[in-house]
This record gives sequence, structure tokens and C-alpha cells, in this order.
Amino acid sequence: MKTAKITLLLCLVTIFSFANVTTKEKEALVALHNSTNGPSWNTTWDLNSPVSNWYGVTIEDEKVVALNLEFNNLEGQLPEALGDLVNLRELNLFRNNISGAIPNSIGNLKALKKINMAFNQLEEELPNSIGDLSSLEALQLFMNNIEGSIPEAIGQLSQLETLELYNNKLSGVLPNSLGNLTNLKELLISSNNLTGKLPQSIGNLTDLKTLSVFDNSLLGIVPNAISSLINLEELVLANNAFFGNLPKDLANLSNLKILMIGNNDFKGEFADLQTQFPNIEQFDFVNNNDKGVLATLDRED
Repeated sequence: MKTAKITLLLCLVTIFSFANVTTKEKEALVALHNSTNGPSWNTTWDLNSPVSNWYGVTIEDEKVVALNLEFNNLEGQLPEALGDLVNLRELNLFRNNISGAIPNSIGNLKALKKINMAFNQLEEELPNSIGDLSSLEALQLFMNNIEGSIPEAIGQLSQLETLELYNNKLSGVLPNSLGNLTNLKELLISSNNLTGKLPQSIGNLTDLKTLSVFDNSLLGIVPNAISSLINLEELVLANNAFFGNLPKDLANLSNLKILMIGNNDFKGEFADLQTQFPNIEQFDFVNNNDKGVLATLDRED
């Protein structure tokens, strides 16, 4: 009997320990619940039950390490208290109705590896504090209404592998600091209001597999530095105002599967261009300027 009581006591202690988080983290979760109309969520929280029972909350060692509330009908704005969840490694709020700005306090979440707040109604500018997320590997904010320029601080995210900002209202020029993201594999910034040229620094992103900038107002000559992206599989430059010859060393991109350059003002004869890329699956050059001479694309065997 004594042994049974001790075992029961240990079990209760274990359950109790996993049910608790710090008061500050619990208050941050409650603030999120209250500011996004928690009672109307598809799966809501019983605030009187242990945090470990709350839908979408992952706790390890009495710390909130993940928050997954995708497709859960959150409606309202993100509270500044979100920045108190300092142990978060993953924040997934995909496909909700969240509006307003990303709070500046998000920069406190230095353990974050993944942020997915795509398909919401986020507005205003990206906070500069986003550059403080030194562990971040994926930033997915596509299909929102985010305005302003991409902050120069984005270049501080040295661990970033995925940057998806397409279908927003971003404007201004691309920051040179993008060239600091040397671990980046996916850069998708299509369907915004971006202007200016592709920065030369983009040639530093030698791990890049996808570069998509279509449907902006980017202009100028595409820098030959883009030919350094030897792992590139998708290059989508269509629907911009690029002009002149394509980069002379473009054929270095022998892994290309998708090349979309239509609706620009490039010079050259393009009909045979796809033969320069042995793995090409999709190629489009419609509505380019068909006058002039295409820069040589010969490749050494």
C-alpha cells in the first residue's frame, strides 16, 4: 500500500509539472486568446483548465515551445504580449483572419525557427525587430496586406532558408542585405509593388533553389551575378520592367527546371534559349522585345 501511494504521488507530481508554465507565458496566451476572439475559434481554450490541455499549445520542460492554431478562425490583432513567449520555436497561425500589424515585440522570440502567418489580413510594415530572430529558418507571410519596404534588418537572419513574402503590398527597393542570407533556399517575393533593380548581392545566395520576383515593377538589367546561383531550379522574372540582354553566363544555371522571363523588355532571340538548359521543364518568354542580339549562352561541355 505504501508503495502504491508513493507511485500515485509521483504520477501526480509529474502531471502537475507538465501542466504548469510561467505566469508570464500563460498571460501571453490568454492575451492572444482575448485579442483574437477566442470564444469564436473553431477549437477554443478552456482558460480554467491546465495550459497543457489547450489546443495547439506544445509544452516541454514547463515552457511553451510551439503554438499551432492554423485554420482556427482567429480574428483580431496580435497582442504585444506575444513577445513574452520567449521559448517558442514554432509559431503557426496560417489561414486565419488576423489583422493589424505584426507586433514589434516579436523580436523577443529569439528561439523561433519557423513563423507561418500566411493567408491572414496582416497590415502595416514589417517591424525592424524581425531582424533579431537569430534562429529563424522559415518566414512565411504570403497572402497578407503587409505594406512598406522589406527592412534592411532582414539580412541579419543568417539561418534563414525560406523567405515567402509574395502577394502583399510591399514597395520600395530590395535591400542589399538580402545577400547576407547565404543559407537561403527559397526567395519568393512575387506580386508586390517592389521597384528598383535586383541587387548584385543576390549572387551570394549560392544555395538558392527558387527565386521568384514576378509581377512587380523591378527594372534594369538583370545582374550577371545571378549566374552564380548554380543550384537554382526556378527563376521567375516575368511581369516586370527588366530590359537589355540576359546575363551572359546564364547557362551556368544547368539545374534550371523553370525559367519565366515573359512580359519584360529583354533583347534577343529566345526561341532556342531553352535548349541551353538540359533540365528545363517550363519556359516562357512571351511579350519580350524580339529585337537585338541575345548574349551568348554557350556552355562548356
